[in-house]
Amino acid sequence: MSDISFNAPPRRRFKVSRKFLPYLLSLPALLTCIGILIPFFTAVWYSLQRYRLSQPWNRGFNWGENYLNFMTDDAFWNTLQVSLTYAFFAVTAQLLLGLGIALLLQKRSMFNNFVSIMLLMPLMTAPALAALMWKLMTNPGFGILSYLASLIGLEDFRWASDPQTAMLTVVIVDIWVYTPFIMILLLAGLRSLPQQPFEAAALDGVPRLFVFWRITLPMLTPFLLTATLFRVIESIQQFDIIYAMTQGGPGNTLTVFQVEAYLNFFQSTNVGRSAALLMILWAITYVLSNIFIKNWLRLREKQRGEA
Repeated sequence: MSDISFNAPPRRRFKVSRKFLPYLLSLPALLTCIGILIPFFTAVWYSLQRYRLSQPWNRGFNWGENYLNFMTDDAFWNTLQVSLTYAFFAVTAQLLLGLGIALLLQKRSMFNNFVSIMLLMPLMTAPALAALMWKLMTNPGFGILSYLASLIGLEDFRWASDPQTAMLTVVIVDIWVYTPFIMILLLAGLRSLPQQPFEAAALDGVPRLFVFWRITLPMLTPFLLTATLFRVIESIQQFDIIYAMTQGGPGNTLTVFQVEAYLNFFQSTNVGRSAALLMILWAITYVLSNIFIKNWLRLREKQRGEA
């Protein structure tokens, strides 16, 4: 009996022309961009309207009147001042603490690696949950931090319920949550720096403080700019920590842009004003981002020229 072999028909492979391959590969990015731009232009559209949910019959275009009203609105200037003040103090403290912790953990060891992992725990906590936890700890009646404050003579310390200390309290929570982000970023930067300059400085007996200011800090500046950029943008757009702890109060002490826009939309039902506030917030973050990115690129070109 002779062997009979059956040859399977060749499989047809789906081939994409090289002409269309770049467009196909860029399709996910294009769809993501469209998904981002649709809400953005919707907000621009609403910001140019006189639009209240409680007065739908009065809806119409006012062609920038929402923006012009901000020029004489004390509430808007207070929001701008509070947002910038909050971002300045929070980011400055986080940079100083994050850099200090990163310098302490710079040497590779099992203990330092364990400590760096443990310090990331606050970053893994949702900011709103962290704010509620701190709200309980700072409760004047039964909070543990209020009790500790009373032991050092700070009786009836009101924390976030006092206009004079509300900013300090919320900034402390922000520092507790986000300092690990800066710490781990700067720690990665420190451990990636070339060792030749430091070895040469050690052989010459250069003081450590001089090495830090003249070698470590200039080489670490790109990482510092990157960390600052991320944290400035997030701090100006802060909502969850502030709203969970104070709802923007007491009074208008902590009415940052996001909180003010939220209150205008859900309490006053003023969609036009809320959208205009968010557009101004976007413009501020856009300008700050461009400033940081241009400085980062200029610094990188300078370092390449020196190399």
